[in-house]
Amino acid sequence: MLTDIFAYRYAHVPIWTGFSESERRLITQGFRILAEQICRFYGLDGQETHQGRTFWTDIHSRLSMELGVTSLSPTATRYSFNVYQVCEHWAIQDCPSQCTADRFIKERLSLVEIGFRKRGDEIAQANARLPLEAARWRERVERKMKGVRLLGDPGDPAQSLIATNEQMNALFRIAVDELNTRFRQAGCPLNYHNGFIQISADERTAHEIEKPFWTLVADPQWSNVDIDMKEAIDRRDAGSRDPAFYAAKALESTIKIISNQKGWTYGKERGAHNFIENLSSHNFIAAWEAEFLKSFFSKVRNPMGHGPGEEEIVSLTDQQTNWAIEFCMGWIKTLIRRR
Repeated sequence: MLTDIFAYRYAHVPIWTGFSESERRLITQGFRILAEQICRFYGLDGQETHQGRTFWTDIHSRLSMELGVTSLSPTATRYSFNVYQVCEHWAIQDCPSQCTADRFIKERLSLVEIGFRKRGDEIAQANARLPLEAARWRERVERKMKGVRLLGDPGDPAQSLIATNEQMNALFRIAVDELNTRFRQAGCPLNYHNGFIQISADERTAHEIEKPFWTLVADPQWSNVDIDMKEAIDRRDAGSRDPAFYAAKALESTIKIISNQKGWTYGKERGAHNFIENLSSHNFIAAWEAEFLKSFFSKVRNPMGHGPGEEEIVSLTDQQTNWAIEFCMGWIKTLIRRR
């Protein structure tokens, strides 16, 4: 199974030039957050748990496959150590002289990324199952209590399930916030969101635009928006072609989804402009906002989405690319919040 890892996405984007105490501390902190908050390997009795063994075996297998090794730590193989000890020994060792600091750190952070992504996926699945599980629990309680007269309001019999789910989500958000805080403390321009570690432009943008944006699009209904925006950022950071095009695709998907959800899509739309008109005609956005959005698609997205023929290929500067991505993030955020 192929696994997208931080070390390969940013292999050609230099981030670290040396391995100092700050980098050592960051790797140790990231590993401890993974081991102590995301999934513990040992139970309260000091023995390994089935859940812990399954989790750590999976993330070890995924990362070792991508790095092309049978074990992350050859000197601490799984024949003499359990899988958690193998990961720990590999993660917190000193950077060897034959490995660059940049590669060494990225590979260790890739383990953290995979672990956070796996836990995030587990929570997303639990969130999706919650309504059905809560309904089934209510039915069981109602059958048992049939004919029993209770004084006062007994409340929602599924409240304990809901509360447990809310606590699980809250603890994961706390772990994500701490990881991102550790990145800032180490002076790294990095941010974890929705399964991926990516470069963040600056602290103010990350706080005011990126963090609320990634929180909103974490909902499964916005998965295409999430995917295209991550692609835009990866392309920007790697210096690849047309990152703004993918940011515009994310914005267009948002507009289409909202038009569909509101029942304003009629099937004759031919492009982003028609869907923007759907939102404008129902006063979801103002006329001047519609014109602003149409102008963006006409001047930025459309030239990139079609062959230029004999004309010059549209190319944005780094500053224009950052603006386009932030523009799309900001609009996606406000459109979702307006629903």
